[in-house]
Amino acid sequence: MLPGGGPTTLHSKINGEPLLHDDGGSYGQCQILRFRALAAFTQAQARAISSATPEPVSDCSLTSLKPKQIKFGEKVINHGHDCRIRTTGEMTAEIEVRSQSVAASASVENRMSSPSTDVAYLCWSDYVGITRCRGVPAADLPKRMDKGLGWAAAAQALTPFDNIADNPWGPMTEVRQTPQPETKVRLDLWPGTPAFHILMCDSNLNDGTNWECCTRGFMKKALRDFEAETGLRFTAAFEHEFLLSGPDLPLTTPLSLEAMRVAAGFTGALAEALAAAGLEPETIEPEYGINQYEVSSAPAAGTMAGDRAVLTREVIREVARRHGYRASFTPKPAPNAVGNGAHVHFSFIAQDGSNAAFDPSGTAEASQLAQHFAAGLVRFLPDICALVAGSPVSYYRLGPHHWSCGYASFGVQNREAAVRICPSPDADPARRQSGFNMELRAPDATASPYMVVGAILRAGLEGIRAKLPMPTPIDRDPSELTPEQMKALGVVPLPASLEEALARLEASAAVRQWMSPTFLSSYVSVKRKEIAMMEGKSPEEICAMYRDAY
Repeated sequence: MLPGGGPTTLHSKINGEPLLHDDGGSYGQCQILRFRALAAFTQAQARAISSATPEPVSDCSLTSLKPKQIKFGEKVINHGHDCRIRTTGEMTAEIEVRSQSVAASASVENRMSSPSTDVAYLCWSDYVGITRCRGVPAADLPKRMDKGLGWAAAAQALTPFDNIADNPWGPMTEVRQTPQPETKVRLDLWPGTPAFHILMCDSNLNDGTNWECCTRGFMKKALRDFEAETGLRFTAAFEHEFLLSGPDLPLTTPLSLEAMRVAAGFTGALAEALAAAGLEPETIEPEYGINQYEVSSAPAAGTMAGDRAVLTREVIREVARRHGYRASFTPKPAPNAVGNGAHVHFSFIAQDGSNAAFDPSGTAEASQLAQHFAAGLVRFLPDICALVAGSPVSYYRLGPHHWSCGYASFGVQNREAAVRICPSPDADPARRQSGFNMELRAPDATASPYMVVGAILRAGLEGIRAKLPMPTPIDRDPSELTPEQMKALGVVPLPASLEEALARLEASAAVRQWMSPTFLSSYVSVKRKEIAMMEGKSPEEICAMYRDAY
């Protein structure tokens, strides 16, 4: 920013073009632009001096410099109200000073973002889907890789706000947040801002074993059981819907090019950042809500299915921050607003790399195993709602006519079905196989992606073990079915509130076996604390609180 602050334009009538425009951006960049402007001034002065009858340069301005006059022979010329053209000696001296300043500024920026002076954030996703962290100097990271950093276990009982639920741990129990090197993301894309450097952690005990209440551990155990029982690898990709807000962001038409281009700096930087982080972005697009966007990435296998979801969400938030915006992933920004989902697309990879969820001769092209898996997911969806849609505001989103599902139902390409098959549009057999996947539409970002992946796997495994038949696909909004049709098709409503969802969770003998009693009781305690905190508040107040928290 030029002295005096604020946007500044340097004009000259010598060539009729602006020599410099500074919109208040980074200081280092502005210094370089000023250097170029000084060079242009030198050329302008040379042309003026060589002229037999020099013209007054009366419309040259540089904000914050005082009015000056210069003399050509006996002629005194005013040069605008804020600047003057200086002598070659003055210009040379200033260019030298500015050159040194630019070098010093660049040196500071380089020091700020060098690996040795980074803060590396050891991160984990807790019961409420918030990414918590502790920071260490990056130079100290190697000695933190084995045991990580201590963390009070009681903090697992935090709500998304500044409240903590009753829990069994008290002040003594501690876990070690232990970074996992394969999750490292380091982005050094913003001059003058320290690098964005994060790693996801396992929550371990002092002996190195995984803590029973670690959400990433919950997912990892489910992945191991699925692979052991099927010989397949689970692969998944989340769709991240979010609301972008900021003082300079105009309201735009949904699903429009305008929505993308008014935030082109953000969306372009986001594509760059996601690619640089190795998160393989596939789409960055406007969504149905005003200032709502969606990002999807390529599917990832194993633990990276959950890791990539957390990392993608945090990179989106970081890029928004760097552009003066906020990205909120809340399920419902306002009672009547379009909701934000975190739909999960998934399939299974065989040892030969083929898509084991696909069978061209199967019903809806789903393999027998995929049919059983889908049936288990539909059967247990009411019981796992509290794990995949984990907040009071989640149930403002779930419901008919929202394309977010209000019923445990199954369909092919039906966006009102809770579980659907997404067939590939490609006629080529190989590409049709690789593009085939299934989708669960109920989850949102108030649930930890680790718990979402773990719950999907556990419900699907129940269907595989019981060899449940694939439900009959429905081709309409389930709310349009008669009660008799719903009964015949096995379509049941999802819980209408978090309290109902928790009751289903606690009553399910199958779900209780997926986690330790401590995990279940402490998770339910946190969720009931959230419910209690919302008592007496209007839907508008509740939506606003979660919009700010997520």
